[in-house]
Amino acid sequence: MRHPPGRCAVNLNRLDLVSLSLFAFVARAGSISKGAELAHLAVGAASKRISDLEQALGTRLFERHSRGVTLTVAGVALAPHAQRILADVDHLAADLSDHASGIVGVVRLWANTSAVIQFLPASFAAFVAANPGIRIQLEEGNSSEIVLAVLDGRADVGIFAEGTPPLGLQTMPYREDRLVLVVPRGHALAARKSVAFIEAADFEFVSLSSGTSLAERLRHAAEGLGKRLRLRIQVRSFDAMCQMVAAGLGIAVLPDAAVQPHLRSMGLRKIDIRDDWARRRLLVGARDLAALPRPVRLLMDHLLDRAAPRPAAPKS
Repeated sequence: MRHPPGRCAVNLNRLDLVSLSLFAFVARAGSISKGAELAHLAVGAASKRISDLEQALGTRLFERHSRGVTLTVAGVALAPHAQRILADVDHLAADLSDHASGIVGVVRLWANTSAVIQFLPASFAAFVAANPGIRIQLEEGNSSEIVLAVLDGRADVGIFAEGTPPLGLQTMPYREDRLVLVVPRGHALAARKSVAFIEAADFEFVSLSSGTSLAERLRHAAEGLGKRLRLRIQVRSFDAMCQMVAAGLGIAVLPDAAVQPHLRSMGLRKIDIRDDWARRRLLVGARDLAALPRPVRLLMDHLLDRAAPRPAAPKS
């Protein structure tokens, strides 16, 4: 085959998965020896594989220096392709293994804590009962992590809070939830049925970790009132937030359904927040909603059928 002038021939026949995997390990570790260790190869064999890979591609992939290696421009270009190829091979192996076990499909769903606690358990139970050959791999994360997981192929579909930058994902409305103020028994606001957030903004708060959609919503609400949120402690789960509130370490804003099981056992009080931002919408997102594999589409249809109201399909 003749190649256009100025372009070198790339011998794709000499590429192999072991070398691509080694390349990814070395790029991540910044060291051939550390990459070899991760790939379970001897350093000499790893160095030879990297050299052979560079020869096959007709270009250097790493700059060698005394502290290790760094990617060249060509190496930077190769990295996302290598990751996609290796991910596809992993998915292929998982799919074939599942077929051998009688499973005809796997759906990788990432969802934020609000969706995991409030909406997904009952939906999953019904879906699995109706589709026993489809396995759901659920990963819980914060909304920004979920968007990135869908974008880079670690998830087929994600559920995250509206207001999270979608970074090009196609989205549809999924559910709405309502945020409430949670206070311990005996708190100055405990007898109130509802409050405007400005009435609570000067108290100390318990919050989720920075960067989560709920923490960001709370911060923006305080800033919108010209106030700086007084954070006493930040934790990683709704349960931990409730425990800290019960211990008198602050008040919190939580989804109504998430705090409901703890009201009696922990002696908590929930108070409606009258501000508009206390009602939020969850979105379901994918890279291409029209090109989802059949198992993913079946789960999506199931989840959206149970959302009220059913969202309209996006216009093409």
